[in-house]
Amino acid sequence: MLLVHFLRDQLGMTGTHIGCDTSQCGACTVWLDGDAVKSCTIFAVQADGHKVTTIEGLSTGQKLHPMQQAFHDEHALQCGYCTPGFIMSAASLLKRIPHPTDEDLLHGLEGNICRCTGYVNILKAVRRAAEIASNETRDDEAEK
Repeated sequence: MLLVHFLRDQLGMTGTHIGCDTSQCGACTVWLDGDAVKSCTIFAVQADGHKVTTIEGLSTGQKLHPMQQAFHDEHALQCGYCTPGFIMSAASLLKRIPHPTDEDLLHGLEGNICRCTGYVNILKAVRRAAEIASNETRDDEAEK
């Protein structure tokens, strides 16, 4: 059984979407031990003993993750089907590259496809999330 089917059908984590079953669209992106992976390319048994984070686990209580908030604020979706995968990929990208260039963004998100938007607001949202995270880091440092 593929991880995406296990998450959706066995655990009820339906925020992870099945888009293509060929690893082309990125709608099924989750984190495996903190790294973005396409869950349609991994057997569920391979994830046994590893930490799997889905879009449902990204927020903290009622507070959205900065990437989720930025996607909301920048209207970075239309139908929303690809959104969880984009958010998981983009948040992973910002963990690796906190201040991405436009080239970093394009390269880091190339494994995700949106069939509705022109990607402009998606890129704006990722830039906004990077700004939010940078401000939070500065605020944390100022408190010390």
